[in-house]
Amino acid sequence: MHVQIVLFDGFDPLDVIAPYEVLYAGGSASGGAVTVELVSAEGAREVISGTGGLALRADGPLDLERADLLLVPGASGRVGEPGEVPEEEAGAGGWKQDEFIPVLLGRALSTPLPAFLERAMDDPRITVATVCGGSLVLAMAGLLEGRHATTHHLGLDMLDATGAHAVRARVVDDGDLITGAGVTSGLDLGLYLLEREVGPQVAHAVEELFSHERRGTVWRAQGPAPAAF
Repeated sequence: MHVQIVLFDGFDPLDVIAPYEVLYAGGSASGGAVTVELVSAEGAREVISGTGGLALRADGPLDLERADLLLVPGASGRVGEPGEVPEEEAGAGGWKQDEFIPVLLGRALSTPLPAFLERAMDDPRITVATVCGGSLVLAMAGLLEGRHATTHHLGLDMLDATGAHAVRARVVDDGDLITGAGVTSGLDLGLYLLEREVGPQVAHAVEELFSHERRGTVWRAQGPAPAAF
């Protein structure tokens, strides 16, 4: 399984680093069954996060011919509803410190990224995963209508408003779409991906390596609906 983690300007570093480390360790523990790289829609470049100007390097272009799994992070910055964002901040321009998260997510939609995501969602070979506000990138691009997904708890109403079925869970498995909730859910998402795609023994070994026990039950649209308590 080759994983491409997509960087865009304003991304949240922990959304990227947590699953990257878990998946990289899974590759080592499985004899190379998992490989992972950082990419961007524009190709190899330094990509500035939304946290203090911290930059990571995308080693190459987003390439759907090579990717088995595409992972989209969220953004980091000031929290706010779209209606709270000053009009001047929603315009074009370079990265600025402490921008509103909806501005950063919206700016990602003005890049080539949405076209890649649409193709990936239509490709039965590719699984798309997201961490935190990454699901909002897909939702704002009109790609999650009717799908079960989660995001940071502050964005669940926004996710639901796009036509997705927002689920308040740590990780949601909707087949070829797997989404994680808050920022640290990237650890749990990465471990679940290892269990699902490689096996529980590898996932358990990585879990022990990082001294992190996964939180929450992975939500799937299976089994009987629970009765009211």
